[in-house]
Amino acid sequence: MIKTTLKIDGMMCGMCEAHIRDTIRAAVPKAKKVTASRVKKEASFVTKEAVDADALKAAVNATGYECTEVISEPYEKKGLFGGK
Repeated sequence: MIKTTLKIDGMMCGMCEAHIRDTIRAAVPKAKKVTASRVKKEASFVTKEAVDADALKAAVNATGYECTEVISEPYEKKGLFGGK
């Protein structure tokens, strides 16, 4: 699994966050755990395969927000007790 985090400028309210989540779901239909935070100025989601960062950035920028960075990193599902 891969966690992708986008740094986004321009989100001002809850509707902005919803707009970003909808944009991500449209650009990456297999995205899971899609979140957006105007306070943190970021959005994130999880996929099985890596995504096209340039296409994702273009999709967000086309909505009027500015995606300044796309970060992908391995994601490990956390268990109920967090132990090994």
